[in-house]
Parts: sequence; C-alpha cells; structure tokens
Amino acid sequence: MSENKDSQVVKFVYDFTEGNKNLKDLLGGKGANLAEMTNLGLPVPPGFTITTEACKVYLDSGEEPVALRDEVSSHLDALEKKMGKKLGQADNPLLVSVRSGAKFSMPGMMDTVLNIGLSDKSVQGLAKQAGDDRFAWDSYRRLIQMFGKTVLDVDGELFEDALEKAKEAKKVTVDTDLDAADLKKLVTRFKKIVKTEAGRDFPQDPREQMDLAINAVFESWNTDRAKLYRRQERIPGDLGTAVNVCSMVFGNLGPDSGTGVAFTRDPASGHQGVYGDYLQNAQGEDVVAGIRNTVPLAELEQIDKKSYDQLMQIMETLENHYKDLCDIEFTIERGQLWMLQTRVGKRTAGAAFRIATQLVDQGLIDEAEALQRVSGAQLAQLMFPRFDDEAKVDLLGRGIAASPGAAVGKAVFDSYTAIKWSRSGEKVILIRRETNPDDLDGMIACEGILTSRGGKTSHAAVVARGMGKTCVCGAEDLEVDTKRRRMTIGETIVEEGDVVSIDGSTGKVYLGEVPVVPSPVVEYFEGRMHAGADDADELVGAVHRIMAYADRVRRLRVRANADNAEDALRARRFGAQGIGLCRTEHMFLGDRRELVEKLILADTDGEREESLKLLLPLQKQDFVELFEAMDGLPVTVRLLDPPLHEFLPDITELSVRVALAESRKDNNENDLRLLQAVHRLHEQNPMLGLRGVRLGLVIPGLFTMQVRAIAEAAAERKNAKGDPRAEIMIPLVGTVQELEIVREEADQVIAEVEEQTGIKLKLAIGTMIELPRAALTAGQIAEAAQFFSFGTNDLTQTVWGFSRDDVEASFFTAYLEKGIFGVSPFETIDRDGVGSLVKSAVEAGRATRPDLKLGVCGEHGGDPESVHFFHEVGLDYVSCSPFRIPVARLEAGRAASTSQGSDHR
Repeated sequence: MSENKDSQVVKFVYDFTEGNKNLKDLLGGKGANLAEMTNLGLPVPPGFTITTEACKVYLDSGEEPVALRDEVSSHLDALEKKMGKKLGQADNPLLVSVRSGAKFSMPGMMDTVLNIGLSDKSVQGLAKQAGDDRFAWDSYRRLIQMFGKTVLDVDGELFEDALEKAKEAKKVTVDTDLDAADLKKLVTRFKKIVKTEAGRDFPQDPREQMDLAINAVFESWNTDRAKLYRRQERIPGDLGTAVNVCSMVFGNLGPDSGTGVAFTRDPASGHQGVYGDYLQNAQGEDVVAGIRNTVPLAELEQIDKKSYDQLMQIMETLENHYKDLCDIEFTIERGQLWMLQTRVGKRTAGAAFRIATQLVDQGLIDEAEALQRVSGAQLAQLMFPRFDDEAKVDLLGRGIAASPGAAVGKAVFDSYTAIKWSRSGEKVILIRRETNPDDLDGMIACEGILTSRGGKTSHAAVVARGMGKTCVCGAEDLEVDTKRRRMTIGETIVEEGDVVSIDGSTGKVYLGEVPVVPSPVVEYFEGRMHAGADDADELVGAVHRIMAYADRVRRLRVRANADNAEDALRARRFGAQGIGLCRTEHMFLGDRRELVEKLILADTDGEREESLKLLLPLQKQDFVELFEAMDGLPVTVRLLDPPLHEFLPDITELSVRVALAESRKDNNENDLRLLQAVHRLHEQNPMLGLRGVRLGLVIPGLFTMQVRAIAEAAAERKNAKGDPRAEIMIPLVGTVQELEIVREEADQVIAEVEEQTGIKLKLAIGTMIELPRAALTAGQIAEAAQFFSFGTNDLTQTVWGFSRDDVEASFFTAYLEKGIFGVSPFETIDRDGVGSLVKSAVEAGRATRPDLKLGVCGEHGGDPESVHFFHEVGLDYVSCSPFRIPVARLEAGRAASTSQGSDHR
C-alpha cells in the first residue's frame, strides 16, 4: 500500500465509496461488502472502514498507527458534512456503530458497539429530533450496556440482571414494555455499574467513545472465543480484523421500524423462497442474540409491504451479483429500508450441494465453480446417520430446524458441563435459553444444541451451521431453567443427565434415545438408492452430479485401506479404485494368534517351518477372497508390521499366571517358555522396535510365507479367469539393503510359484516410506522398489518424535490452545515438516525411477486439506478407510479443478 519506498505512506481508512468486494484481505468481509453494496447503489448508511493493516500494527505494537487518528478525523469530518450533523452533537447528534469485520465471517466472535455519540446531553437532542423520549433513552441504555461489556470489560450479566429487575418491577416480560421513565432510571443504574466495576465514569466525550471502541474491536481479534473459533474453522490467526464505522439507522423507533436478517435461499435446506427473521421496534443485535423471538420474514409483507417489496428486489440483485446465497442484515427506520451488511451466507452441508447445482441450472456458475462451492467436510456431514422414521418416539416439543442432523446425548445446561462430560466420553446436548459467543467451547464439545429462543439467524443457528452441528432453536414450549439445571415441557421435567434426541432437519425434540438409520447419501454410495430414480432424494441427485464431475476432472486415484473381502466390497461400492493398504497383521489375531506364538517360540527350523506351514493356507485364503472382491483393481498387501508384543500375552498377566501355577506345583512348560520369550523380546518403546522389515529379517521364513500365500492366491484367481493385481509392500524400510534382501527372497518365491503353477504372475514389489531416513534416501531405495506408499502416520510420529497414542491424551490439547498447532499433524499433514520429506522423496524417487508409482496409505489420505497437498506433489493415488472414500474423491476433484472459486467457509 506504500506510495513509494521513501515516504512509506499507508492508507489506513477507506470510505464505503472507495472499496469493493475483492478487498476482503484489507477491508474485511463486512467492509468490502458494504463498499460493494454502496457501489451498486443500494441504500447503505454512509461510513468508513479502518483496515486490517491498522489492526495488525495495533496488535503488534500495542498502539494504533501514528497516522490513524488524523485519517479517522478526516473521514469523520466528511461523514459529518454528508449527514449534516456532528458526532454527539447536543441538539442533533450523529450516532455511529463500530463493528468488527474480518476477512472470514466469525459470527458473534468479535465485538460491536452501537449508538456511539450518545451522552447525557445528546440523549436529549436525540429525543427531540426523533420526537420519542423512550427511543432515545432505550438507545442510551444500549450504548452503556454494550460499551461497558465490550470496551470496559464489565460483566454483561450485571446489566442483564438490572434489566430483568426493571421488567419485574414494572411487571412486564419484554423490554419494549418499559417506558421512557423506566429506561432513564436504567441508564442511571447502568452508569453506576460502570463506575463500580470499571473504576471510571462512562465517557461523555463522543470521540473518546469512538476511539476506545475502535481499539476494543482490534483487541477482540485475540479474545479466547475468537481464537477458539479460528482454530475450529482453521482461519489463520494473523489476518487481523477491520473496523467499520457506520452512521446509525434505528430500528427501535416504534412499530414502523424494525430490524431483520434475510437469506436469498434457505441456509438449512438450500430451497429457494423467502427466509429470514424480522423483529419490530428492535436493533440488530436483538435478532442475532435471540433474546426476543422473531417473526418469519414473510410476515414483513403484511407489516410494511413497501419495504418488503424493496427488500425482495435487493435480495435478487445481490444473489445475481454474488452468484451465491447471500446473508443480509437490514434495518427499517420509519418506513425507510437500509442495508447494513451482506455476505456469502453460511449454510448447511445439504444446502451447499443443493445450491451449487441450482446455480448451475440457472446459468449463474459452471460445474467447475459448483465443485469449489462444496467440500469434503460437508460431504462427510451428509453421510452421518439420521433418525429412524419408523421408531417409537416420545416427542417432547418442536422448535425451528436450524441446522440438520440427528443428535443424541445427555442434557447439559452450561458450556462448562458440556466440556467436562464430553472429555469423559459422554455425548451431550447443550440446552440454553439462547447461546452467546462465550458458549463457543461448549458448542464445539456437544453433539447438538437446543435453545428455547431465537430463530434461523440466532447466534446458535449461525454458529451451528458453520460447524456442521445439529441445532434446534426457538422451541418456545420448552422452559429452560439453567440455574436449577432442568428443562420443563408441560408436566415433563428433563433433568441434567437425562438423554434427549434432537432432529435438526425437522425441529423435533424427543425424550430418550431415538434409533438412527443410514443417511440417503450413504444409501446412494452403497448402491441402494439411484440418483436417477423417480423417487430419488433431491439431495442425492445434487451429490451425484457433483461427484460425477469431480470423478471426471480428478487426477488422483482413490484407494481403500481394507483388510478383508467385506470391507473391500464396501470400498468398491463407495468408488474405491483399488486397495492401497491391506494390513496383514489383522489376519493373525483371534484363533490364529496361537500359531504366531508357536512361530515366535520355535527353537528349531523344523518347529518354525511347521508353524509357517499351518499359517500358509489360511493366509492364501484371505488373499483369494480379497483378490476376488477387488478383481481387476490393484491390491497393495503390506507384509507383517506390528510391534511384536501385539502377538504375545501381557507380561504382567503371564507372570501372574506362571507364579500361580508354580505355587500349585502345576508347571506349564508352554507358559514358562512364553514368559521367557516375552522377557527376551520385551521393548520399552515397541513403536520403534522389532517390527516391519526387521521382523521379516529376524524371523526366517515369515515374509516368504506371506509372499508365497499372495502368489499362490493370485495364481488361483488367474486360473479361475480372474484378474488379480497384487502389489507387495515391504514395511518400515530405512535402508535400501533391507529392501534388497527381502525383495530377492520374494522374487525367488514368486518364480517358484510360477514354475509350480505354470501361470505368469505380475507382482509389483515396493515399500512403505514411513521413516525420515527412508524419505531422505528415497533415490537409493527407488532402485529396488517399483512403488512407494507413504505411511504418513508413522512418518509424522518419527518426524516429530511423538507417540500418537501418548501425546494426544497428554499435551496436544495444550499445544492446540497455545497455537503451536493449528490442527493436529495426525489429522492434517504437516506441510512444512512431514510434507517436505514427502515432496523431496517424490522428487528423488522419480529421478531414479521415472515410472515409480506413488501413493499414500495413512489416514491423511482421506483428509481434505491433505488430499490437496498430495495432488500438488504429484502422487498417483491416496488411500483411506472405506467411509472416507467419497470425501477423498470429491477433494481430489476440487484439487484438480482449474476453476478458482471464491472463499466459501
């Protein structure tokens, strides 16, 4: 932004007439969109935006930029001239709002102060100009309440309690029933609360109010709730927030005024129509806070048809301009409609898929853009189960279906309990009268959210949709008593700990646990529901269209991690193009474990060969079934790779058993030998011990038995006119010499099977890159490997020096809270560390062997962000659990799509 290198002149403030929707990095989403609406000629109250750059300077230095005050003064002067009155002017005050607005929408996470400019003097002028004393004193009490909480850090409950007492004294239930005299007393009470709690008087200078509010919005970027929300939504922490200073328009001037939130389509379902909430005689925060129940937006047509018709026209203009669902905040001031905000609206997963395909049909976007409008995380949400319509249920009540899904859990009535119980493994439903930003950590911890107040645009609804949480709002029949920790519906009392079920698709609330059934999307992937059928689900049709396009454009193939024919067949139905990881150690548990114990205990070659001879036909049959299930597709079989202790009894349990036998003089020779073997093979850290290729080298014949089983199974399938495509993967290789030894033995076994059966076999032999040394010497290892498969779970453990099972339970939470991790490196690949090793191994491996096949078989293969990384570095395929295959297919398509879609979070 510098004019030249020497002067370093930076512009920190932009008038609404100067920006546009493409300046989100600088002006934040709210400021950029206010500027865009201004440019479109829509009725936006005049104002200006302070940039995210100013926020960064403030947060870095603790002080606002030197030039900021003068720039704000200049823009304030221009605003005052435009409005014909000055900020806080005694006889005719200009009032402004100060609102946050980051690049990405963070609903309710940062701060807003309305009615800045009111004071003991200007409140009289506002009353005179408006001809309404009640309105003026209501506006003043709101300012003190918001300013006290947001800027002066006064406990907001103190203001709420004072307001409740005022209503009780008047014997009314809603604040609109308080008259001017009541509100004047409330202002006095609020000012006393500020003086007592903040140690200073409420500021009477309007410019001081504005400057303090601006700095408070800057600081709100780093509140705990904002940081928690950014971690949850994976929003970078260094973006900062812009600040929007906007001339006030008032929705609390009487019944011909009001405020509302509108959506150009239903954010819950994606269906077209009139969606939103309206509240007469109210300011904007009343709607999103959910403290008074709203009326549906459609009722505005009866209340104020002129404003309603104008709003409908503006909504159509905005949707066609943004080519997407728009979320709009508006105020009507005595019959005059004002637009306060628009943004591309948050939506549920189902709505995202429906809207994307609707917009294609309308010709507003193409298929490539539609693919960018959805995500793998949203697809995963659509695969969650839903309640069984045929189940016997105990209906408690019904609210507004705010965010779809089927959630079952124990009722809890505060965020602290939700977090505590969920950490103990309990599933919980957070029940509140309404939620506020301080409830965020509880909302993250729970299975679903239920509120007795608020609508589809309340805080609970908006945040739940953004997180993909099930939510039912505005269930007015439910009387929520958070102090007594109970909910009452007629004669029924639900105590904390009682199980409830909520259906975010219908708004129904049930007592007890309602059974669930597979979602229609899973039925579609399983092949039990056809997208083209007459009775096909509309959502299934949308998913089918987008998946078909993703499959057409993606370069990455998607395989499954599967160890048996049942999982393999399911994976194939879900679109798997092979098996990227068959863990053979899973085939040696249960009844076969005893055979492995005998193999480990064998003292002679004869004993060892006898054990292997018994294991061979069992292994062969496993592979025959697997190759049949995946006929015509590649199957990568990893040779045995467990820590050896997994096949041996627990050392303590075995010691007790031997000791008890000795005390009875009933010595068991086998148990004694087993105990000696367990002691001999005991490892302090089995993850880094005798496993993988080391096990194959130390126990002669083990790997060759497995290779023979694979080769014989492939030959049997070929003989049966099948098309087996086996790939043999040597695990945990750290040096090319290990691989060469095992490969030489494997080649010899394969040749023997070919000679015995007369069938030519094409069995590729490769390795798993899961140690840093293997990645660093990939060029050498590629000389002996026909393929690499990156085991990113172990690679992450060894790069970081973490034992996953230990650290996730001990210090990962602290690391996430301190911002050391934005997300667990076991969940999304660590691009800078593990990712760098993968990238260099790809380059070195292909430099040695240009036709080297490359894949990944850790669970990162089904993580959306990681799939994009694997596409970028040039892998041939990703492999993941069967359930995540559709997610990987979709994200592989998104990674390959050349369309540069907008940011849709």
